[in-house]
Amino acid sequence: MSPDSPRTSTRPSTQEIVLPRTNASARTPMWRKILRDKQAVITLAILAVIFVLGALTPLIAPHGPNEADLGMVNAPVGTPGYPLGADESGRDIFSRLLHSINTAAVSALIGTSVALLVGVTAGLVGGYFSRLVQSTTEWVFSLIMTLPGVLLLIILMPLTGGDYRATMLIFGVLLAPGIYRIVRNLVLGVKNELYVDAARVSGLGTFRILGRHVLSVVRGPIIIAAAFMAGSAINLQSGLAFLGVGSKEIPSFGAMISSGFRNLYIAPTQFLWPSLLLGVITACLVLLGNSLRDTLEGSTPAAHKLSAGQKVAADAAVAEAAAEDSGAILSIRGLTIAYPGVDGTLKEVVRGIDLTLAAGDVLGLVGESGSGKSQTAFSTLGVLPPEAIITAGSICFDGTELLGLNDRRMSALRGSAISYIPQEPMSNLDPSYRVGSQLLEGLCAATSLSRAQARERVLGLLDRCGIPDPQRTFDAYPHEISGGMAQRVLIAGAVASRPRLLIADEPTTALDVTVQAEILDLLRDLQQELGMAILLVTHDFGVVADVCDHIAVMRTGEIVEKGTVEQIFRDPQHSYTRMLLGAILDEETVRSDPPTHENSTGAGAEVPAESVMTITHKEATS
Repeated sequence: MSPDSPRTSTRPSTQEIVLPRTNASARTPMWRKILRDKQAVITLAILAVIFVLGALTPLIAPHGPNEADLGMVNAPVGTPGYPLGADESGRDIFSRLLHSINTAAVSALIGTSVALLVGVTAGLVGGYFSRLVQSTTEWVFSLIMTLPGVLLLIILMPLTGGDYRATMLIFGVLLAPGIYRIVRNLVLGVKNELYVDAARVSGLGTFRILGRHVLSVVRGPIIIAAAFMAGSAINLQSGLAFLGVGSKEIPSFGAMISSGFRNLYIAPTQFLWPSLLLGVITACLVLLGNSLRDTLEGSTPAAHKLSAGQKVAADAAVAEAAAEDSGAILSIRGLTIAYPGVDGTLKEVVRGIDLTLAAGDVLGLVGESGSGKSQTAFSTLGVLPPEAIITAGSICFDGTELLGLNDRRMSALRGSAISYIPQEPMSNLDPSYRVGSQLLEGLCAATSLSRAQARERVLGLLDRCGIPDPQRTFDAYPHEISGGMAQRVLIAGAVASRPRLLIADEPTTALDVTVQAEILDLLRDLQQELGMAILLVTHDFGVVADVCDHIAVMRTGEIVEKGTVEQIFRDPQHSYTRMLLGAILDEETVRSDPPTHENSTGAGAEVPAESVMTITHKEATS
């Protein structure tokens, strides 16, 4: 593509294509997500009606909760002034139901609040601080869990004076271990994240980190657990009242059910009303908790068939043209990948990609972060996210069109004919299994080798990848090896099946300079030995000059320049390519061009061709 091409001036910026800018208005608030769930809306509406009626009790209740009229004992439903009848003591059932709602609300509020306060605080402290603190909090809450809750509350009735509010305070402490374990486990998984380390390095205090960076991660499960605990508190208070434990003057569902149960054969409906209302409240709280879990944790994503493969809306004519490329192991024509934006419109992250890779060649796909390199590689592997849509183009591997293949057919190619070296090694090794077990599993599935033969090949490749003690690494768990060692393990696993195409996504990023050279030598040797084609995704022109035969330069989702390594290094045509080459450090050359500045689109200003040094293939390699 010529640098003076008219498409250059209209090309969107990287921010517009790859990472759409979002603002507060574009993000979906939590309350709006909840309101999209019909079950959550219905249960919230029912609970709101019930508790609003409870709040309006002083205005709408015709009688006091303990106001008795002996003339109205066991009055039937519909009696004037007693819409739901009267109980065995002549008290208005409707009025007592309204007052019982308030008792239930206070019980839920006290019990849940105490459990959250104690459990969340202890969970944050126990999960974040030293092992001694963790052991102490774990011992304390394990001890609390051993206590018989209901029996303890009954024993402590003389101490609480029968006040249900004091009982709920104690019950909140008994509920706290459940919250503590949820929060502690989440904090243990979050506290070693890079953004938490960055907050520590930037000088933020411990409580600031816990409140801002850690608590925000655990708040979803806390909200979910709170809904279930509220129902537990209401049920426990009602259960104690049913047993006659506590003050007889406090109206509650349990006391009303107990009264109705004693009078069941005389006036059965007295038992019915409090039971129905208590059941509705409890069921709504449980269903609300399930809805919150689905909404906040994403437990019910949109159905996606694993066997369906990537979403494709491509032109068959393009696929036929790609299949006609003679001698090409991989041919990509007109590839366009888009993602739905917040407003539902498709935003293209890759547009019109044309690449051809011959058998035994090495093609370097070069560009800055966010240029679409990895998306192109992932589409070839068939592992794009479910929301990605290939709107146009074709990917033909060894005469087979890959777009439109289901997961079963793609799985037959992945790991055997097409292999992949990932950029982040530690996230691609299962911490539950030994390194050797994972390598053998993939190799045995992709080849017809016996387990003994596969083991011998893997150990040999680990040795070739520069691992000092292959057997020890083979028997180790991922957490027992370093990041650089893990990268070498994955490289060995990728080439073990001797694939025809190897897609390497920054394969030497985690390695030191000496080992990087050894790995590049290894890749070159394997490529020459097996006739393997390599698609190398990188931003390092030194690696490209050392390994690649051809280069394709990507910017903002498009290829701006292609050519052989010698052509690109000797005479780069596009200003962006010249800028990337000009950024290479050289111990003999002093940069004389002024620093680049951000323009209005967020891209760096173009560097004049006169200020860019000319680098030969030999110089870049050295």
